[in-house]
Amino acid sequence: MTSDTIVALITGGLSLIGVIVTVIAGNRKTSKTVKEHSDLTIYRIDELEKKVEKHNRVVERVYFLEREDAVEKEALKVINHRIKDLEGFHKKEE
Repeated sequence: MTSDTIVALITGGLSLIGVIVTVIAGNRKTSKTVKEHSDLTIYRIDELEKKVEKHNRVVERVYFLEREDAVEKEALKVINHRIKDLEGFHKKEE
């Protein structure tokens, strides 16, 4: 082997080692960043789920209150109708 070939093999080998080290370090950094982003995303989704659950409970309560209000309005109509009937009945007696 000539000295030029030996120098080329050493240079190529060192370049290969440099590339391998750089790729491994980059992968570690990328994996760490992806894990951090993934953890943050999971946390934010959990917080959103809590907010949605609160919202759904409020919607259910509002629906229940609206239903009760409708029943009370109907009862009030019946009461007012009975009062008018009684007033009409008393006017006939006078």
